[in-house]
Amino acid sequence: MRSSDHVRFAGMTDTGKAAQEADVSGGGPLVVLENVNKYFGELHVLKDIDLTIHRGEVVVVIGPSGGGKSTLCRTINRLEPIDDGTIRIDGQPLPEDGKELAQLRADVGMVFQSFNLFAHKTILQNVTLGPTKVKKTPAAEAEKYAMELLERVGIASQAEKYPAQLSGGQQQRAAIARALAMRPKVMLFDEPTSALDPEMIKEVLDVMTNLAAEGMTMVVVTHEMGFARASANKVVFMADGQIVEENTPEEFFTNARSDRAKDFLSKILTH
Repeated sequence: MRSSDHVRFAGMTDTGKAAQEADVSGGGPLVVLENVNKYFGELHVLKDIDLTIHRGEVVVVIGPSGGGKSTLCRTINRLEPIDDGTIRIDGQPLPEDGKELAQLRADVGMVFQSFNLFAHKTILQNVTLGPTKVKKTPAAEAEKYAMELLERVGIASQAEKYPAQLSGGQQQRAAIARALAMRPKVMLFDEPTSALDPEMIKEVLDVMTNLAAEGMTMVVVTHEMGFARASANKVVFMADGQIVEENTPEEFFTNARSDRAKDFLSKILTH
């Protein structure tokens, strides 16, 4: 089955409609993947992927392990180059390398499973590094904005500490602040809570929920179904390297159309 054959969603939330209306004034969809294929050797991990992400839209990608979710996420900022197809960010194809690629990664924020903070730098230094080095933002301006972001994610009091002195949840919130410091057009989250202890998950999801409410364009690979239900405009269900189904959260969780999605939901949802 090609991606173009997968089940598209019929309904759309008010927020989703607003996002598409914003596309009209903002110059079209923010992220567009067309016929994207990716191989790891003989393994075909992304198969004819078609996906459109509108400005201000929160797209949650779910599905079984090994289905291609994280690879999909990583292709959008070219951490994983694709073998076939096209990906456009704000109307422009992904650059191959050099300064253009650095600019792309400034426009596309990424939050990983592991926090990837620099252990030898304070939290404040971690957050200001990108703006000062890549965007050449003056240090005082970068620090002022960094402190605003650390306040926003609830860890301003930890600014002068080193990553090892923070809990996992605090480190992940610092990683979110670091990505936001580049003032990205879209934020990618690759299973941002999977490495956290259960009691720390909520504090990270709360930050993400607030970002979604503020209109940040987000692509979120996650197993947190509560977040998907509450904050997504669109749920994308992937399995075996394909997008099997696309729908609104309400329709997907109450009336999944594909047998593969129904089977997945029956295993993960408790009644």
